Amino acid sequence: MSHKGTLYTVSAPSGAGKTSLVSALIKNTDKLCVSVSHTTREQRQGETDGVNYHFVSEQDFLDMLERTEFLEHARVFGNLYGTSQLWVEEQLEKGIDVILEIDWQGAQQVKRQLPATLSIFILPPSRLALLQRLTARGQDDAAVIDGRMAEAVEEMSHYIESDYLVINDNFDQALEELRSVITCQRMSTDRQRQIHMALLDELLS
Repeated sequence: MSHKGTLYTVSAPSGAGKTSLVSALIKNTDKLCVSVSHTTREQRQGETDGVNYHFVSEQDFLDMLERTEFLEHARVFGNLYGTSQLWVEEQLEKGIDVILEIDWQGAQQVKRQLPATLSIFILPPSRLALLQRLTARGQDDAAVIDGRMAEAVEEMSHYIESDYLVINDNFDQALEELRSVITCQRMSTDRQRQIHMALLDELLS
Protein backbone atom coordinates (compact mmCIF):
# COMPACT_ATOMS: atom_id res chain seq x y z
CA MET A 1 0.00 0.00 0.00
CA SER A 2 1.43 3.37 -0.94
CA HIS A 3 1.67 6.05 1.71
CA LYS A 4 1.50 9.80 1.47
CA GLY A 5 4.25 12.06 2.65
CA THR A 6 3.93 14.50 5.53
CA LEU A 7 3.85 18.25 5.03
CA TYR A 8 5.83 20.39 7.47
CA THR A 9 5.99 24.16 7.85
CA VAL A 10 9.13 25.66 9.38
CA SER A 11 8.87 29.27 10.54
CA ALA A 12 11.32 31.61 12.23
CA PRO A 13 12.29 35.27 12.40
CA SER A 14 14.89 36.33 9.83
CA GLY A 15 18.34 35.44 11.16
CA ALA A 16 17.28 32.57 13.42
CA GLY A 17 19.05 30.02 11.20
CA LYS A 18 16.00 28.39 9.61
CA THR A 19 17.45 28.07 6.10
CA SER A 20 20.80 26.68 7.30
CA LEU A 21 19.11 24.11 9.53
CA VAL A 22 16.67 22.94 6.87
CA SER A 23 19.45 22.73 4.28
CA ALA A 24 21.55 20.52 6.57
CA LEU A 25 18.52 18.37 7.40
CA ILE A 26 17.66 17.80 3.74
CA LYS A 27 21.20 16.67 2.87
CA ASN A 28 21.13 13.76 5.29
CA THR A 29 17.48 12.67 5.23
CA ASP A 30 15.97 10.41 2.57
CA LYS A 31 12.62 11.22 0.97
CA LEU A 32 12.57 14.74 2.36
CA CYS A 33 12.63 17.89 0.26
CA VAL A 34 12.08 21.59 0.68
CA SER A 35 9.61 23.49 -1.44
CA VAL A 36 11.08 26.23 -3.63
CA SER A 37 8.85 29.28 -3.22
CA HIS A 38 7.98 31.87 -5.85
CA THR A 39 8.97 35.40 -4.89
CA THR A 40 8.96 38.90 -6.33
CA ARG A 41 12.03 40.04 -4.40
CA GLU A 42 15.29 40.68 -6.22
CA GLN A 43 17.72 37.81 -6.65
CA ARG A 44 20.70 38.13 -4.31
CA GLN A 45 24.29 37.39 -5.18
CA GLY A 46 24.97 33.67 -4.95
CA GLU A 47 21.32 32.67 -5.35
CA THR A 48 20.12 30.48 -8.23
CA ASP A 49 16.70 30.79 -9.84
CA GLY A 50 14.78 27.56 -9.32
CA VAL A 51 17.04 26.48 -6.46
CA ASN A 52 16.73 29.17 -3.81
CA TYR A 53 13.53 30.67 -5.17
CA HIS A 54 11.56 30.96 -8.38
CA PHE A 55 12.11 34.67 -9.06
CA VAL A 56 9.12 36.20 -10.86
CA SER A 57 7.74 39.65 -11.56
CA GLU A 58 4.94 41.00 -9.41
CA GLN A 59 2.53 40.81 -12.34
CA ASP A 60 3.39 37.15 -12.98
CA PHE A 61 2.89 36.44 -9.28
CA LEU A 62 -0.50 38.16 -9.26
CA ASP A 63 -1.53 36.20 -12.36
CA MET A 64 -0.65 32.93 -10.59
CA LEU A 65 -2.57 34.11 -7.53
CA GLU A 66 -5.64 34.80 -9.66
CA ARG A 67 -5.41 31.25 -11.02
CA THR A 68 -5.34 29.99 -7.38
CA GLU A 69 -2.02 28.22 -7.95
CA PHE A 70 -0.65 28.96 -4.47
CA LEU A 71 -1.17 26.83 -1.37
CA GLU A 72 -0.22 29.91 0.63
CA HIS A 73 1.11 33.37 -0.07
CA ALA A 74 2.14 36.45 1.86
CA ARG A 75 3.74 39.85 1.45
CA VAL A 76 6.87 40.11 3.61
CA PHE A 77 9.00 43.27 3.76
CA GLY A 78 7.26 44.53 0.63
CA ASN A 79 7.84 41.36 -1.42
CA LEU A 80 5.42 38.59 -2.34
CA TYR A 81 6.11 34.93 -1.54
CA GLY A 82 4.03 31.89 -2.50
CA THR A 83 4.07 28.07 -2.52
CA SER A 84 2.93 26.07 -5.55
CA GLN A 85 0.05 23.85 -4.44
CA LEU A 86 0.34 21.44 -7.39
CA TRP A 87 4.05 20.78 -6.78
CA VAL A 88 3.52 20.12 -3.07
CA GLU A 89 0.63 17.72 -3.68
CA GLU A 90 2.66 15.81 -6.30
CA GLN A 91 5.52 15.23 -3.85
CA LEU A 92 3.23 14.12 -1.04
CA GLU A 93 1.48 11.63 -3.34
CA LYS A 94 4.90 10.11 -4.11
CA GLY A 95 5.45 9.47 -0.40
CA ILE A 96 7.98 12.28 -0.08
CA ASP A 97 7.91 14.51 3.00
CA VAL A 98 7.90 18.22 2.15
CA ILE A 99 9.13 21.18 4.19
CA LEU A 100 7.78 24.67 3.57
CA GLU A 101 10.06 27.44 4.85
CA ILE A 102 7.43 30.12 5.40
CA ASP A 103 6.46 32.80 7.89
CA TRP A 104 3.77 32.32 10.53
CA GLN A 105 1.09 33.81 8.29
CA GLY A 106 1.80 31.25 5.58
CA ALA A 107 1.91 28.46 8.15
CA GLN A 108 -1.56 29.45 9.32
CA GLN A 109 -2.89 29.41 5.76
CA VAL A 110 -1.45 25.95 5.10
CA LYS A 111 -2.80 24.55 8.38
CA ARG A 112 -6.30 25.78 7.54
CA GLN A 113 -6.22 24.08 4.13
CA LEU A 114 -4.33 20.95 5.21
CA PRO A 115 -4.99 20.32 8.93
CA ALA A 116 -2.61 17.32 9.02
CA THR A 117 0.34 19.65 8.42
CA LEU A 118 2.89 19.70 11.25
CA SER A 119 4.32 23.10 12.14
CA ILE A 120 7.78 23.77 13.56
CA PHE A 121 9.00 27.10 14.92
CA ILE A 122 12.69 28.01 15.31
CA LEU A 123 13.77 30.71 17.76
CA PRO A 124 17.18 32.30 18.46
CA PRO A 125 18.66 31.98 21.99
CA SER A 126 18.40 35.76 22.56
CA ARG A 127 17.63 39.05 20.84
CA LEU A 128 21.33 39.92 20.90
CA ALA A 129 22.20 36.70 19.08
CA LEU A 130 19.54 37.47 16.48
CA LEU A 131 20.95 40.97 15.92
CA GLN A 132 24.49 39.60 15.60
CA ARG A 133 23.41 37.01 13.04
CA LEU A 134 21.54 39.55 10.93
CA THR A 135 24.53 41.90 10.98
CA ALA A 136 27.07 39.15 10.22
CA ARG A 137 25.27 38.18 7.00
CA GLY A 138 26.32 41.50 5.47
CA GLN A 139 23.33 41.47 3.11
CA ASP A 140 21.33 44.39 4.51
CA ASP A 141 22.02 47.94 5.65
CA ALA A 142 21.35 49.21 9.17
CA ALA A 143 17.87 50.48 8.36
CA VAL A 144 16.78 47.11 6.97
CA ILE A 145 18.25 45.28 9.97
CA ASP A 146 16.41 47.62 12.36
CA GLY A 147 13.20 46.84 10.50
CA ARG A 148 13.81 43.11 10.69
CA MET A 149 14.51 43.29 14.42
CA ALA A 150 11.30 45.22 15.03
CA GLU A 151 9.34 42.69 12.97
CA ALA A 152 11.02 39.76 14.73
CA VAL A 153 9.28 40.42 18.05
CA GLU A 154 5.85 40.15 16.43
CA GLU A 155 6.90 37.08 14.47
CA MET A 156 8.33 35.30 17.51
CA SER A 157 5.11 35.77 19.47
CA HIS A 158 3.46 33.24 17.14
CA TYR A 159 5.66 30.35 18.29
CA ILE A 160 2.76 29.24 20.51
CA GLU A 161 0.76 28.25 17.42
CA SER A 162 3.32 25.65 16.32
CA ASP A 163 3.37 21.91 17.05
CA TYR A 164 7.12 21.84 17.77
CA LEU A 165 9.60 24.43 19.03
CA VAL A 166 13.37 24.38 18.44
CA ILE A 167 15.80 26.88 20.02
CA ASN A 168 18.80 27.37 17.72
CA ASP A 169 21.55 28.07 20.24
CA ASN A 170 23.88 25.21 19.33
CA PHE A 171 23.50 24.41 15.61
CA ASP A 172 24.23 20.66 15.87
CA GLN A 173 21.82 20.20 18.74
CA ALA A 174 19.09 22.20 16.97
CA LEU A 175 19.63 20.10 13.84
CA GLU A 176 19.30 16.87 15.81
CA GLU A 177 16.10 18.14 17.44
CA LEU A 178 14.71 19.06 14.04
CA ARG A 179 15.61 15.62 12.70
CA SER A 180 13.92 13.96 15.66
CA VAL A 181 10.60 15.56 14.69
CA ILE A 182 10.79 13.96 11.24
CA THR A 183 11.83 10.59 12.67
CA CYS A 184 9.06 10.62 15.27
CA GLN A 185 6.40 11.29 12.64
CA ARG A 186 7.74 8.55 10.38
CA MET A 187 7.48 6.06 13.25
CA SER A 188 3.85 6.89 13.96
CA THR A 189 1.53 3.90 13.93
CA ASP A 190 -0.54 5.27 11.05
CA ARG A 191 2.53 5.88 8.85
CA GLN A 192 4.07 2.48 9.69
CA ARG A 193 0.77 0.74 9.07
CA GLN A 194 0.62 2.18 5.58
CA ILE A 195 4.18 1.14 4.80
CA HIS A 196 4.08 -2.33 6.35
CA MET A 197 0.51 -3.40 5.58
CA ALA A 198 1.59 -6.72 4.03
CA LEU A 199 3.77 -7.61 7.03
CA LEU A 200 1.06 -6.71 9.49
CA ASP A 201 -1.49 -8.82 7.61
CA GLU A 202 0.92 -11.78 7.69
CA LEU A 203 1.67 -11.37 11.39
CA LEU A 204 -2.00 -11.21 12.32
CA SER A 205 -3.37 -13.84 9.95
